[in-house]
Amino acid sequence: MNPQEINEWVSAAKSAFAAAGDLDELKTARLAHTGDKAPISLASRSLGSLSPEEKASFGKIIGEAKAAIAAALADETARLEIARDQKILLEEVVDVTLPAQIAHAGGLHPITIIKNDISDFFLAQGYSVVEGPELESSWLNFDALNIPADHPARTMQDTFFVEPLSAGLVLRTQTSPLQIRTMLTSEPPIYIISPGRTFRA
Repeated sequence: MNPQEINEWVSAAKSAFAAAGDLDELKTARLAHTGDKAPISLASRSLGSLSPEEKASFGKIIGEAKAAIAAALADETARLEIARDQKILLEEVVDVTLPAQIAHAGGLHPITIIKNDISDFFLAQGYSVVEGPELESSWLNFDALNIPADHPARTMQDTFFVEPLSAGLVLRTQTSPLQIRTMLTSEPPIYIISPGRTFRA
């Protein structure tokens, strides 16, 4: 063991640390150059067999060598930790310039689409589309259409009557009341269609 040899151990450790590509490789290099079987560690344990003068001389040299190796290890550890963190940031980065997920608007119900298509057809033929109340009078819903009071369609089982019953109101069972309303207010010839909801039990 001589000072030149100790300097070579320090240089070898620094080179190995600098060559490490990641923290795992640095750990392997650290064990090789600072572990129990590393030359610097073996030399440190052998100081006990030296004379007091040699122990003082080589003890100082070995201490300085260990400090140099530890400093180099700390520098390379910091370098590789920064590289690791930057890699993680790049892999987990969120590109805020990407277009947002487009919210798709709802669509019309198929029945509504068919109703609109049929209405468009008749409008093209010169017809008018007539709309009216869904809560209708019993007279327009039944009597004006010659449906007698004892007809099965006017029973509670088939029709939604609205209380009080004396008001004579029902949820329309057909759109024919709109035709009656139109004939009461318009002169012939009359060309209309009256699409809409009806209610039956």
